[in-house]
Amino acid sequence: MRYLDPKADLTFKKVFGEHPDLVMSFLNALLPFDAPGDEITDVEYLPSELVPDNPLRKNSIVDVRCRDGHGRQFIVEMQMVWSPEFKQRVLFNASKAYVRQLGGGEDYSLLQPVYSLNLVNDIFEPELGGEYYHYYRMVHMEHTGRVIDGLHLVFVELPKFSPQSYADKRMTILWLRYLTEIGDKTQTVSPDLMAEPAIRKAVGQLEESAFTDAQLQGYEKFWDMISVEKTLVGSAERRGRAAGLAEGREAGLAEGRAAGRREGLLATARKLKRMGMDAADIAEATGLGAAEIEKL
Repeated sequence: MRYLDPKADLTFKKVFGEHPDLVMSFLNALLPFDAPGDEITDVEYLPSELVPDNPLRKNSIVDVRCRDGHGRQFIVEMQMVWSPEFKQRVLFNASKAYVRQLGGGEDYSLLQPVYSLNLVNDIFEPELGGEYYHYYRMVHMEHTGRVIDGLHLVFVELPKFSPQSYADKRMTILWLRYLTEIGDKTQTVSPDLMAEPAIRKAVGQLEESAFTDAQLQGYEKFWDMISVEKTLVGSAERRGRAAGLAEGREAGLAEGRAAGRREGLLATARKLKRMGMDAADIAEATGLGAAEIEKL
């Protein structure tokens, strides 16, 4: 049995965009629901937003949107290629979904939270070590228990995930293993994954035999485009670093030249002062400040 990668556009939307029970299980496992009764018990799918036509990033984003019976909205995105503007785009889309809940003149108390779950197949917080789960809310800087509710933004760095993260919930571990362990070369799936009914069903959606030849061609094209995007992004980053280094070298040379000129002026001012020249005349001759000359 050959399986497809669940992170691709075709498979991700099939698993999480066509099976309410699977997206509910996934969201309950990955979202920060702490209070009893917060778990999602039903969902309806919403139309996905059209991703702006950006030649560099148009293929790297896959999203699924849904809403539960309480009116809470959930945006699930798979980001294959990290970009610096991604966090701002996530905030923009979540804010837009939050605002669109109300028509003119409606009561603000009707607003329900929007949860944005963003799975990133890249490392974008290397300085945070092995921390792969990042949760953002609007909180009081000094009193973090004080929260303005409304937007919940979660980012998961998939390459950092390790099954040894036993502090996480069991279903969190299983779903992240599902996303990170299964790929084009997978022929058998771990028995502990298959032992969980929801995961087993999601694995079944990845069987190559379940897709048409046209779908499989689209799947291969998706990965080709992701490879191209990574190459383009990598080239842009390398050019940026090279330009930064060149600019830094030039700035360093300029700074060195300026420092050299200053040392030369100071040496001249000392010599003129020893010769008995008036400080005002030395200042006029060298361009140095009178107070600075007095200290020499």
